[in-house]
Amino acid sequence: MILLSFDIEEFDMPFEYNKDISFDEQIRRSIEGTEAILDILAKQQVKATFFSTVVFAQHAQHTIHRLLREGHELASHGYYHSDFKPEHLLASKTALEELFDVSIQGYRMARMQPVDEEEVEKAGYIYNSSINPTWLPGRYNNLHISRRYFWQQNVLQVPASVTPLVRFPLFWLSFHNLPLWLYNSLSRWTLNKDTYLNIYFHPWEFTDLTDKIKFGFPFYVRKNTGKKMIHRMDSFITSMKKSKADFVTFKEFIQRKKINNGNMD
Repeated sequence: MILLSFDIEEFDMPFEYNKDISFDEQIRRSIEGTEAILDILAKQQVKATFFSTVVFAQHAQHTIHRLLREGHELASHGYYHSDFKPEHLLASKTALEELFDVSIQGYRMARMQPVDEEEVEKAGYIYNSSINPTWLPGRYNNLHISRRYFWQQNVLQVPASVTPLVRFPLFWLSFHNLPLWLYNSLSRWTLNKDTYLNIYFHPWEFTDLTDKIKFGFPFYVRKNTGKKMIHRMDSFITSMKKSKADFVTFKEFIQRKKINNGNMD
């Protein structure tokens, strides 16, 4: 099974590169990218999970209603993308449930940063996908954490997928920069070893980010964005479907695996 997920959020990444971007454009770009993603998924007839901040969801309700109507899962990405307090765990879950009348079961911390699992449990989440079990300079060193799903504090941890042995990360940046045939090969290797693949992306990747002066992004972030990203994602899904992989939401993954606390297959 392939857990394809998207962190839909305010596009505030230019601030990390000392560039200004208006709030209206942050939301507009993320809506544009999310709609492009939904078009791909509809064409391919596959399902995904969308981790949304409350702020984005409040300003993109039509898009959120569309993804729910088309059978995708909505999960929490916090209240704001660049501000976190422990109380946001429950507040974001409650706000999304009230806005869209759905059950929010999952959480992902912005920028895959550490989060108190006891607080995640108290907020009522069933699963958390906030760990990238690799080493990324300047971000995190999680080489000591399990590559595969595990229980912690009564919450199912579903780390992002990395390859066996060397733990090469299969996240959004590697998707942009590796030749697609190589990314597909590494994905199949990991999928065959672990029986599932958990990979994540962002909606703004599906918009044109090639203007270095405007966004300040280095080449490895700008590479293969916009229409090229749309084409690559479409091709990736086609390739994985040929490998007989099912694209499922986190909810469906848990149901299919029949994962119970202390009793995992």
